[in-house]
Amino acid sequence: MDTLEKLTAEKLLSIRAIKLQPSNPFTWASGWKSPIYCDNRKLISYPRIRTFIKTELSRLILENFQEADAIAGVATGAIAPGVLVADALGLPFVYIRATPKDHGLENLIEGELKPGSKVVVVEDLISTGSSSLKAVEAIRRDSSEVIGMVANFTYGFPVATENFKKADVKLITLTDYDAVLKEALRIEYIAESDLDTLQEWRKSPADWK
Repeated sequence: MDTLEKLTAEKLLSIRAIKLQPSNPFTWASGWKSPIYCDNRKLISYPRIRTFIKTELSRLILENFQEADAIAGVATGAIAPGVLVADALGLPFVYIRATPKDHGLENLIEGELKPGSKVVVVEDLISTGSSSLKAVEAIRRDSSEVIGMVANFTYGFPVATENFKKADVKLITLTDYDAVLKEALRIEYIAESDLDTLQEWRKSPADWK
């Protein structure tokens, strides 16, 4: 029986929401060179895969965070999946900006989050966890409680594991880097000879050349 990790990896790879280019690395916004690039925004253009992601994220929340009474998406990549999940669960939705608006009400949290709400944060992907956990801090400052986070994909960096532990946030993802590499090898998207490069990158992505 296929696991959730394998099924999700298969779907993300099928639409190239995750791209692997060991011999022609991408440059991230951080300046890091990377043999992998994840663009989960592509999901919204594929109804069947969009529905799969919505259904499985909703199921994870129902199974692990039953007391949730609000959903928050992290701008901008997780706004769409967050709305879909909130709609499926019949819960209020807000989204968290990276920085407050520079005009009008200068909101950081968009929507209405009642004080004392038990919130599950929806993310599209987890790298170091820095931006995701800034959203958590914003919710906590707004007098609500973050009871967990769900995401489509994680690179599985040790620094992210440590950051989530320090922030006391339980993270559950649909798939991860190891599952993606295994599936990519199975469908011959990458070759066995690429694995060493891909594994070396994850050990020290900031220093990888």
